[in-house]
Amino acid sequence: MFEPRALIAEDDDELRRLVISGLREAGFDADGVATGTAFLTLLESRSADVLIVDIGLPDADGRDVCQALRARGDTTPVLFLTARDAIPDRISGFTAGGDDYVTKPFSLAEVVVRLHALLRRGADGATEPAAHGLELDPARHHVTVGGQSQPLTPTELRLLGALAARPGSVVRRRELVATGWPHGSLVSENTLDAYIARLRRKLRALPGAPTIHTTHGVGYTLK
Repeated sequence: MFEPRALIAEDDDELRRLVISGLREAGFDADGVATGTAFLTLLESRSADVLIVDIGLPDADGRDVCQALRARGDTTPVLFLTARDAIPDRISGFTAGGDDYVTKPFSLAEVVVRLHALLRRGADGATEPAAHGLELDPARHHVTVGGQSQPLTPTELRLLGALAARPGSVVRRRELVATGWPHGSLVSENTLDAYIARLRRKLRALPGAPTIHTTHGVGYTLK
């Protein structure tokens, strides 16, 4: 019998054990780690059918971890765990490349139902191309291409992650602002343009890196 593999990133040891145990009882092959760095490393050697990521990880924002996965071409469905239920928080999770979310405290039965829904959706979905050669490190705030790295600020990392999660597609300006800055921040048109210009300079310093293209009045594309 097919056992879908679920991998969990959750720093609360007791909660992580409970989720893993509950998923195994529900027919999943489940395992987990406590940090974003360990999660990304684990996924370099192990595949999964669905991922569960806590947004409040100790070494990285779970949304940045999701963006790092999308940047390297991993389209595995991601279910976010979050203590924040405000609409802007939910929107930022979807913008980061997440597929669904549950808020803490949650019912494990609901998590199982949502995971099965994501598995069905993933079986029907198309695979997007990766932003070739681009690796994001949300713990160290670096972008790497071909073994060479450039440091990023947290805002630069979020913006580049949003672009890399949808390579070849135009990401609208308002989506980038919602991803890059906290809800309610006053972000001018020039501010976003200045950050994109800085990202372009950093990518140009990495041979073989994709480039950011402008669709005037609409947004930006990484390709």
